Amino acid sequence: MFHSNTERLVEYWRTARGEQVLPPRIAIDPGAFADLLPQVFMLEREGPGQYRFRLSGGFVADLHGRELKGEQALPLWARRDRPRVQAAVELCRANADPIVITTEVTAAGQEPFPMEVLVAPLAGPDGEADRFMGLYQPTALIQPLEEGAARELSAITVLSTANSLELEPRLRLAVINGQKIA
Repeated sequence: MFHSNTERLVEYWRTARGEQVLPPRIAIDPGAFADLLPQVFMLEREGPGQYRFRLSGGFVADLHGRELKGEQALPLWARRDRPRVQAAVELCRANADPIVITTEVTAAGQEPFPMEVLVAPLAGPDGEADRFMGLYQPTALIQPLEEGAARELSAITVLSTANSLELEPRLRLAVINGQKIA
């Protein structure tokens, strides 16, 4: 179960998709979720691991202490989490299904706070997922951000919106030449 705003944007994405694999990006009407626009962002996929901000709402920009248009998204995440976030976004694209990354935000002058980051793929004119619509949804009360804003986002879990199952790979045992290995 996700925050009601996250659920609302996922449901909007599903409605915009209709019978198609992905909703076309031209089908997205920001007026349908105008109250969430400060928390919304749009990424352009330039290649695997290259997700450039096309736009970011006021809350997103304030959280990071700057306008993000034109910046790459992965450097906002803790270095140790970047491969995991990239893999999750690429899986979201391949599966044509939104994901939610439960996140801890480390910000100057306050305790880390939890947030959901929704990432939902959108189809370009050729039908390929070339954009992602997203949402930053705090899941606890946060204090006004001080100078310096968010230092980094840490990925806690990655969940599929289709079934709320964790998408993380699990440790598996294998047998090679009669020996069990992890």
